[in-house]
Amino acid sequence: MARFIFITGGVVSSLGKGLMAASLAALLQARGYRVRIRKFDPYLNVDPGTMSPYQHGEVYVTDDGAETDLDLGHYERFTGVPSRQSDNVTSGRIYQTIIAKERRGDYLGATVQVIPHVTDAIKAFARTDVEDLDFVLCEIGGTVGDIESLPFMEAIRQMRNDLGRDMTLFIHVTLVPYIAAAGELKTKPTQHSVRDLTALGIQPDILVCRCERPLPASERAKIALFCNVRPEAVVPALDAASIYGVPLNYHGEGLDTEVLRAFRIEPGTAPNLSRWETIMDRLTNPEGEVTIGVVGKYVGLPDAYKSLSEALVHGGIANRVKVNLRWLDAELFEQEGSDVAAQLEPMHGILVPGGFGERGSEGKIASVRFAREKNVPFFGICLGMQMACIEGARNTAGIAGASTTEFGPTEEPVVGLITEWMTADGLQKREEGGDLGGTMRLGAYPAMLAGNSHVSTIYGSAEISERHRHRYEVNVHYRDALEKGGLVFSGMSPDGTLPEIVERPDHPWFVGVQFHPELKSKPFDPHPLFASFIAAAVRHSRLV
Repeated sequence: MARFIFITGGVVSSLGKGLMAASLAALLQARGYRVRIRKFDPYLNVDPGTMSPYQHGEVYVTDDGAETDLDLGHYERFTGVPSRQSDNVTSGRIYQTIIAKERRGDYLGATVQVIPHVTDAIKAFARTDVEDLDFVLCEIGGTVGDIESLPFMEAIRQMRNDLGRDMTLFIHVTLVPYIAAAGELKTKPTQHSVRDLTALGIQPDILVCRCERPLPASERAKIALFCNVRPEAVVPALDAASIYGVPLNYHGEGLDTEVLRAFRIEPGTAPNLSRWETIMDRLTNPEGEVTIGVVGKYVGLPDAYKSLSEALVHGGIANRVKVNLRWLDAELFEQEGSDVAAQLEPMHGILVPGGFGERGSEGKIASVRFAREKNVPFFGICLGMQMACIEGARNTAGIAGASTTEFGPTEEPVVGLITEWMTADGLQKREEGGDLGGTMRLGAYPAMLAGNSHVSTIYGSAEISERHRHRYEVNVHYRDALEKGGLVFSGMSPDGTLPEIVERPDHPWFVGVQFHPELKSKPFDPHPLFASFIAAAVRHSRLV
């Protein structure tokens, strides 16, 4: 049977529960165990798909088409285990399921209550698809004391009673702030947080203490005494230079050893951490650096492009260079008197990421044109590929009015709604399978690559599978005109109706993709497109 590790947080949010869960899973993997990580989100949205990036950050998409919390991206990047629909649940989805059952009469007229109906649904979610696993790590979103998280806390309390102490473990992540005026680390916030947790019937087995300064043994002993845990189970968590150094730091503080001991498992031999040591060596000892300009819509919100920024770092790891990201607001390029060249000339590569809506679109098109004309490596992702096609249509194919129906009516719809191409392989079946974003194409879809293309060389394959999240597609009827202008359609859906990749053979590196390759990149397995893009940026840096 799988053992369950429940991770809660206290005092404040953003303490790094997700990174802690991902790092612990990576350490258990390094010891030979099979792991999976799950996220319980207490908010009432059914999923993050309709939530604003300003509030929630990026939406992470799984192979099976689930729109999930961005923490699942951390889980995949640290473990390499593909996340699934069953790895993220919200209060909204739990209540939606229960109310649907009640409306159908499944409860036979019984009064539907938080206990047992909601808590039973949460427990059922936690225990779904756990066959052949050694450990299931479940992160509870929010902090102890949040009203909306109470049903989840009660559910995991019940799971300890259901499964026993040998099969469940509670880890509480808390804050030990440093008060500069007093020159001291303060343990009271942790004590109060644990007290609130125990009031809910949950006694933590391990405390992970986020702190800016080293946690002295005396303070660890004090926390252990007041919080009813062993001193060795108080694990300091200091800030790390890179998130990819966190597994090594936690191992150094004995986190994985304490987890195994709490389960009465002999730790045995040390884990094989060579993967993480190599990554950190490449990050801390780069042999050069490049600057990538990201021309986007949410550039003031790093979490809105979390997987993208990490994938660019992975490309740097692959090439042993430091990648400096310059976030450029596409709207600034639209202002009167704006000097696009002055902003973009220092860049060794230009990337236009995904997004929705018209705002900043002309600035993105201007950046595509600059990259094309100045031979700067260019990477367009999702909307970025669509902007590349519109730029090519206007400036190299002679279609002056080229646009997308996403921005309003147009006589030259180079990009249009996905419903105009409903014959695509698998699309109709996915639509019939349930409400997964209305007309949006979600999850993994295959693509066929042209044999003589740049991207087929990059991938080393003629067939790929990548994850999508979009409603609009490049109109295949403009293929001939765009290719005459030098923009080649080098990747297509298997039935040849949906353009997946475009490239310019006469350019040093110019690739646009309709999918989101950043969702599958990992530090120990960088996505080939990002590794190749950064390599091209390195070459360009030597020319300027």
